[in-house]
Amino acid sequence: MAGELVGGHQTSSVNPRITWEGCSVLLDINDGDRLVFARLSPAATLKIGDKKCSLRPLIGCPFGSLFRVETGPNGPYLERCVHSSSSGANDMGVQEGGDRQLESESKDNRALIDNNSAQNLSSEDIDAMRRDGATGDEIVEALIANSSTYENKTVFSQEKYKRRKQKKYAPKVLLRRPFTRSICEAYFKKYPNRIGFLRIDTLSLLLSFANISAYSDVLLVDMVGGLLTGAVAERLGGTGYVCNTYFGGTSHSLDIARIFNFSSEFDSRIVQASYSHLCSAESLDEEGSKMHEIDHPAGIQSIIGRESSTKCVPSTGSTQIQEAQSLRNDNSSLDEELGNTKENLSSGQEGLHENNATITYKAVNPGKQASPDAIKMWKEKGFNSLIVAAPELEVDSIVQKLIPLLSYSAPFAIYHQFLQPLATCMHKLQSSKMAIGLQISEPWLREYQVLPSRTHPQMQMSGFGGYILSGTRICNNSENCNGNQ
Repeated sequence: MAGELVGGHQTSSVNPRITWEGCSVLLDINDGDRLVFARLSPAATLKIGDKKCSLRPLIGCPFGSLFRVETGPNGPYLERCVHSSSSGANDMGVQEGGDRQLESESKDNRALIDNNSAQNLSSEDIDAMRRDGATGDEIVEALIANSSTYENKTVFSQEKYKRRKQKKYAPKVLLRRPFTRSICEAYFKKYPNRIGFLRIDTLSLLLSFANISAYSDVLLVDMVGGLLTGAVAERLGGTGYVCNTYFGGTSHSLDIARIFNFSSEFDSRIVQASYSHLCSAESLDEEGSKMHEIDHPAGIQSIIGRESSTKCVPSTGSTQIQEAQSLRNDNSSLDEELGNTKENLSSGQEGLHENNATITYKAVNPGKQASPDAIKMWKEKGFNSLIVAAPELEVDSIVQKLIPLLSYSAPFAIYHQFLQPLATCMHKLQSSKMAIGLQISEPWLREYQVLPSRTHPQMQMSGFGGYILSGTRICNNSENCNGNQ
């Protein structure tokens, strides 16, 4: 396949609809029973049950491909299956549920007794079929044929029985492209605390309230692992800038943003700048020129370490530094926990991002330091939008410091898991007359199952999605409205 990876970045010659060696993928095992993030390489493996399969067959396949676990002479492997025959027959069987339901109106499950005597095949027979080379679908068909109660079940019970056996004896892996919705849903399902309990509908409202659009310069405080950064960069589409700011000497983790498979063009639009550099022009030319040239974390730390002498560092900087460092340490193992990478990847690729460089490729590392020219431009014109997702910080204090960095009439949106911090922030903004149109929104989401004769709300739903404070920045009487805008 044509295309190369230079420094871990996707080049323009790579087809984004087809996987390539070194890209990140989301593996959906058995219709959402298990979600795993992985970086494709010839040495990467995936453990499904007690079987360990290589991920090499996934390289060069289009996103959306379905794979089936099969057993060969050299052990288990992933075989690509076509969406036809069996899967198509199952879908048609569900769609034709009206006619089949008329035929089975006299059937019900009242006479069924679960005494483990309905199945004539024993475990020894199943093991013998596996040794003879039988596929998972053949084992499922044999189980159905040897079940004495299968024909007496309703159509819906038969479908559930078949799906349950397929998950056990013929597990399937769906190759999904990691983008904002799939990544947010995967983290919210398994480890919601890692993303601050940020649900997909709440994230969508954040982007909408902040008016994220092409060619916008967006100021972010992303303390949810980089999910917000990736979502904004994906919405901008390689235009504008995403500037992550932070208080203290340690920037926030952007691990999740590396899963998006951003190209070098997208990656160049994601920058970081401390709050003191954004609000103070002192020694900007001297320190900023060095900051722009050095991308190594050690160099960044040495530059940011001199921020203690500037006048814009808050008095509670030491506390905020400790909070930011603790959150970064928590996010360092985020990919290991979500994907169980220590068990699912080979010994040479234990981590999703950190150890991949030892095999072939280096993970994309967005978030280089902003250039002095960009910082000067933002100081003169201001940012177009502001989004804050900082569950570990005091929202009211940081918002009052960040809003002056916006241009007048710029929208902003602040997310928090709880209501009281946003209510306090809203009261202070109203008292200081810094913004208008202030409102607190509570998102609400409920999924529905849509099937023939079985359309109803899902039995389980997320009852809480956090809160959003939104508004528009204005010029009050105490500011010089015509000075720098």
